[in-house]
Amino acid sequence: MRRYKAKKPTIGHIPYDSICGSPAIPGSTTMTLFGRAASPPDFDEARRLMVERQLRGRGIKDERVLAAMLLVPRHEFVPGEFKGEAYEDHPISIGEDQTISQPFMVAKMTQELMLKPSDVTLEIGAGSGYQAAVLSRLASMVYTVERRQRLACLAYATLMKLGYANVAVFCGDGSRGLAEHSPYDGIIVTAGAPEVPPVLLEQLAEGGRLVIPVGPKMHQVCKRITKHGGRYETEDLTGCVFVPLIGRFGWEI
Repeated sequence: MRRYKAKKPTIGHIPYDSICGSPAIPGSTTMTLFGRAASPPDFDEARRLMVERQLRGRGIKDERVLAAMLLVPRHEFVPGEFKGEAYEDHPISIGEDQTISQPFMVAKMTQELMLKPSDVTLEIGAGSGYQAAVLSRLASMVYTVERRQRLACLAYATLMKLGYANVAVFCGDGSRGLAEHSPYDGIIVTAGAPEVPPVLLEQLAEGGRLVIPVGPKMHQVCKRITKHGGRYETEDLTGCVFVPLIGRFGWEI
């Protein structure tokens, strides 16, 4: 597996520390990863029950995905007033009309990406940074793009605080993808698009998979599109409802 050093994430091409300041977040809960201090037992147990009941119990079978969901401290990625709901079976508001997705949907879309440890992955819609953290446990490198500067800064701060060195955060129009680091073995879009952005298909590697919700604003179908020899095979996976993908190849503001 190719090893990556921690990359200084950017907003566009501007270093984050010149815009977002220090990644430290005062008063945060203790971290659980890489042999550091454990989080409170109630969060550990809630996370275990989430994996067993909401994920494994509802058909998530990829053991690597289940292990990643067990390791990533979801409560670190939600606002303080909602930490007690972090492992419940529903999305949670993170401000600016955005949400952290339901745990099952995070696991389902991640499983459908079929990631290998050597894969390079792109996420569109960083939000809180939680999905990127899960992906980082499964892929070699994760690039994530968030349109809203405040959320991009918060996601970066949380990811850096928890030690996710193989995630780079960008702020910009995610519907355009991130051509400068393409091609990608997997692309995941965590917002609903009116149609599949052609630029995302162009940024797939041979054999790469794009998982994306497509359809009207109030209801979408999550699709997996796989690139084979310059052709694209599309599969419908499940119905879903996501916030709209805003941008040049998404919905207008």
